[in-house]
Amino acid sequence: MSGTSTEGAETRTVFLLAHTGRPAAVRSAELVVQGLLRSGLGVRVLDEEAVDLPLPPSVQIAEAKPDAAEGCELLVVLGGDGTLLRGAEFARASGVPMLGVNLGRIGFLAEAERDDLDKVVDRVATRSYEVEERMTLDVLVRNDGHVVHRDWAMNEASVEKASRERMLEVVTEVDGRPVSRFGGDGVVCATPTGSTAYAFSAGGPVVWPEVEALLMVPISAHALFAKPLVTAPDSVLAVEVQPATPNGVIWCDGRRSVELPAGARVEVRRGAVPVRLARLHHASFTDRLVAKFALPVAGWRGAPQ
Repeated sequence: MSGTSTEGAETRTVFLLAHTGRPAAVRSAELVVQGLLRSGLGVRVLDEEAVDLPLPPSVQIAEAKPDAAEGCELLVVLGGDGTLLRGAEFARASGVPMLGVNLGRIGFLAEAERDDLDKVVDRVATRSYEVEERMTLDVLVRNDGHVVHRDWAMNEASVEKASRERMLEVVTEVDGRPVSRFGGDGVVCATPTGSTAYAFSAGGPVVWPEVEALLMVPISAHALFAKPLVTAPDSVLAVEVQPATPNGVIWCDGRRSVELPAGARVEVRRGAVPVRLARLHHASFTDRLVAKFALPVAGWRGAPQ
């Protein structure tokens, strides 16, 4: 899904989120705030970040609540992958599109780099961006038949062992049918967006974001059949922690966790609420993949003209 914002100029406000613990992020945030204000846009920042930024009185200060970006036209995030995933929490809660500027290493969710700050401000001011939706995951944890926890993820929900000493014994399931039992470090359930994150590190495939699918990737499994699976987008994935195994833990996007007692069951399905991303470029995902991972492409000739 794509489109552009149609809000009136008099009400245009940009929510800015930055990793203010890094000096480079503080300086970048200052430049973006100054540029947006010069362009006649309002700016809103979190109260916990405002204390680290020299801000003029016209900047709005908001409490760090899920709806902090409510009413804004755009959420601009300055930082690495962790900050971008934090921004996704605000973007999902408010429905505001998120535009990421990478100040970290890889930043697959980012649309621009540190050197592009002036261009980012200009494109935001002129509404020269498109918006696309990315799949999310809804996560349900059951214990003794009762739902004990609900969560969501943009990249992945990973069921992992809680201690290094012993393997986690699990049985995986797809659409109500068992697939395999194995011991290992755990299982990653991911979206296509998350295929280049934890799932990739665990040996999963890279899935283009336009593909609607769910991924299930075992982590260091001791089994003859423990291959990554790519399922339909409306499939329901489940991981059952076996009764005789140590406790596990589930992590959502590496940011939120809850303990999984032996016998717990985790169900993962396509999320009801997507995350909206603002895009400045029409570059293909292939080019993004090559650039982010610095893949060698010397010798490529391309199709005959």
